[in-house]
Amino acid sequence: MLSNLRKPGVLRQDVLASLVVFLVALPLCVGVAVASGVPAELGLITGIVGGLVVGAMPGSVMQVSGPAAGLTVLVFEAVREFGLGGLGLIVLGTGLLQLALGFARFGRWFRAISVSVVHGMLAGIGLILIFGQLYTMAGLKQPREGLEKIAGIPGLIADVVTSRAALTASAVGLATIAVLVLWKKLPAKVQLVPAPLAAVALATAVAALAGLNVPNVEVKGLSGAIQPPSLNDLSSLGSGALLGTIVIFTLIASAETLFSAAAVDRMHDGPGTHYDKELLAQGVGNTVCGLLGALPMTAVIVRSSANVAAGAKTQLSRILHGAWLLLFVVALPAAIGLIPLAALAGVLVHAGCKLIPVQQFGPLWRKHRGELAILVITAVGIVVTSMFEGVMIGLLLSVVKSAWSTSKVHVGVTELADGSILVRLTGNATFLRLPHILDSLEALPKDRSIELDRSELRHLDHACRSALEAWAARHNDAGTEPVRLRDAPPAAPAGETAERSEPLARI
Repeated sequence: MLSNLRKPGVLRQDVLASLVVFLVALPLCVGVAVASGVPAELGLITGIVGGLVVGAMPGSVMQVSGPAAGLTVLVFEAVREFGLGGLGLIVLGTGLLQLALGFARFGRWFRAISVSVVHGMLAGIGLILIFGQLYTMAGLKQPREGLEKIAGIPGLIADVVTSRAALTASAVGLATIAVLVLWKKLPAKVQLVPAPLAAVALATAVAALAGLNVPNVEVKGLSGAIQPPSLNDLSSLGSGALLGTIVIFTLIASAETLFSAAAVDRMHDGPGTHYDKELLAQGVGNTVCGLLGALPMTAVIVRSSANVAAGAKTQLSRILHGAWLLLFVVALPAAIGLIPLAALAGVLVHAGCKLIPVQQFGPLWRKHRGELAILVITAVGIVVTSMFEGVMIGLLLSVVKSAWSTSKVHVGVTELADGSILVRLTGNATFLRLPHILDSLEALPKDRSIELDRSELRHLDHACRSALEAWAARHNDAGTEPVRLRDAPPAAPAGETAERSEPLARI
């Protein structure tokens, strides 16, 4: 990195890029924390650690880490169930597990997770985030469950229409969303200011100048917000629910980070990501965040793409963005308390919409409808049940679909000149295809001699082998014409030539 900084203009580019990333990260760190049900400062602490600690570590050069909207729902549920101390313990466990996986060189294997499951996971999170933040945007308390949030929308609309306070707060949130959507249509010079910062700043200024009575972010200061895990929290480590939450945090945070890395690598022509090292860096970051009782971190595509677009050349830009966040928290903490909650909710509703991969629906429907089904079922599963159960459903369906797709078998039936029937099986014969195979065999005439050729099968699992032999035995015991089985000949010993003897065995 130091050698690159000696090149003309590189230091200037990195400093300017760090300021852009800082301005993007600031409202998102605060918004994710508030939506997660924790003090706003905890989101900023995670952003600071993501810059100063993870930013200085090897792995990815351009990727920026911090609190992510994709973990908001899971964090909210964890805080509700285990408390802030329990959250710190979960994040600490996540970091340690990521370190173990990184040292074991598991980073590359996270790329094997079905993309449809990841997209479905993000879509489910996006839906819960959208429907939950609509209540916050109106200044109302959101229901606990995903289905309750959706079912309560008509009541929410009625409250907004009949309550002046709810209507005012909603107007602030909707105006924030409008700024975010329309910002890309403004001149390029105006777009030098990041859209999230502009939207939140405008909403804050309008609310303050107009004297609007809307709820604002509560500020405690760093010392008051930090709550490291206590000895009492450690006693809950034996809880199956807590350990399961750590595993799902690790799965989602690692998958989101490494998928983000693959996307960021396509945005620049610099060094690519070393996945195992990046997983180790995330593990260190989450371990530090856990010890501080802060939010979990992942690599975040919004900040990372802003870093690349701003012309960053080295890791210095992401390190400096953490330094700017720390300086802001220390020098201007009161400024956070001026931000309307409705504005942050608007930012997160917009972020939730972007989590839903609408652009993937068309291509998947035309070419890969099975993958689209996995995506939709995963998303619905998360909304209806929970994050963990929804993701597990998606992973299970992905494995089943893969097994079904690879276990294709063809049953070829040929009538020979002597009147016997040759049945040749080709492909992969697994238990998933047993109904098809047995239906074909049981439809054969009972008064013919049958030869069942299994020699061309690429794979024959134990269940399928047992079922075929049982069918042949039943057929012979019935007193009908015999069934003969043909398998591939055994391999010849070294130095000998295999002679193909008659491969027929009477059952």
